Amino acid sequence: MAEITSAPPASLDPSLRRRFAEFWFYFSENRGAVIGFWVFVILVGVAILAPLLAPHSPIVRYDEFKLIPPVWQERGNSAFLLGTDAIGRDMLSRLIYGARFSLFIGFVVTAIALSFGILIGVIAGYFRGWVDTVIMRLMDIILAFPHLLLALVLVAILGPGLTNAMIAIALTLQPSFVRLTRAAVMAEKNREYVIAAKVAGAGPFRLMFKTILPNCLAPLIVQAALSFSDAILAAAALGFLGLGAQPPTPEWGTMLSEAREFILAAWWVVTLPGLAILITVLAINLMGDGLRDALDPKLKRS
Repeated sequence: MAEITSAPPASLDPSLRRRFAEFWFYFSENRGAVIGFWVFVILVGVAILAPLLAPHSPIVRYDEFKLIPPVWQERGNSAFLLGTDAIGRDMLSRLIYGARFSLFIGFVVTAIALSFGILIGVIAGYFRGWVDTVIMRLMDIILAFPHLLLALVLVAILGPGLTNAMIAIALTLQPSFVRLTRAAVMAEKNREYVIAAKVAGAGPFRLMFKTILPNCLAPLIVQAALSFSDAILAAAALGFLGLGAQPPTPEWGTMLSEAREFILAAWWVVTLPGLAILITVLAINLMGDGLRDALDPKLKRS
C-alpha cells in the first residue's frame, strides 16, 4: 500500500517561520517598540475583558460617593480604587470601558481610511493621467486643512456623535494612505515581475491587487499603526469638545470634557483619563516605530 503523506500546515512552513523570525529580530532590537507592543496587548486584553475586570458599571451613579478620591488618599474608599467622578461614577470602571471605546475607534477609523486609501491610491498610481490628477488634487485639498479643524467642520455638518466622528476622522486620515499607496504602486508597476505578469495575460485588476499591492504593504502597515494613534487622539479631542462620543459614554475625551471644571478640586477626574490617552498613544507610536525598523529594508542592519 502506498504511503500517504500530508503537507505540513502553513504555520510550520520554514520560509514563513524564517520571515517571522527575521521580523521579530529587527522589531525586538527596538526596546521601546517591545514595551509599546506589550502595553498595547495589555490594553487590548483590558478592552476585551472589560465586563469582567470593571468592579462597577461605568454609567451607574452612586450619589452618596461623589468626588471620592483614590483609595490611597484621605477619604478614599476601597470600593472605588481610583475614586469617583462628580456624579458618583466609578473612575476605574469608566477607564476600563474607555479602553474598549478608544481602541474600537482606532480600529474602525484605521480600517476605513486604510481600505479606501489603498483602493484610491492603487487606481491613481496604476492608471495615472487625468484619473491620477483628479484624485491627487482632491487629496491635496483635504491635506490643505489641519486634520482636527477639518474633522470639526465635518462633525458640525454631520452632527455630533461617535459614528459621525469616526467617519470624519477616517476622511482626514485617508490622504496619507492614498499618497503612500500611489507612490509605492508607481515604483513597482514597471518592475520585471509586473511586466511578465502583463505579458502572461493578467488583467488590470489582477495586476493592481494581486501582483503589485502585496509588495506595497510594508509602508502601509507602518502608516496604519501611526494613524491608529492619531485616530484615538482625534476622537478624544472631538469628545473633549463635545462633538464626539456623548455622555454618559465612558470615552476618555468625553470624560475629560465632563471633568474640566473640577481640575483644581479633584485632580483624579482629569489626570487619569489624560494619562490613559497618553499611555495608549505613546505605546502605539513606539510600536509603529518598531514596525518601521522591522519592515523597511533600508533600516535593517546586516
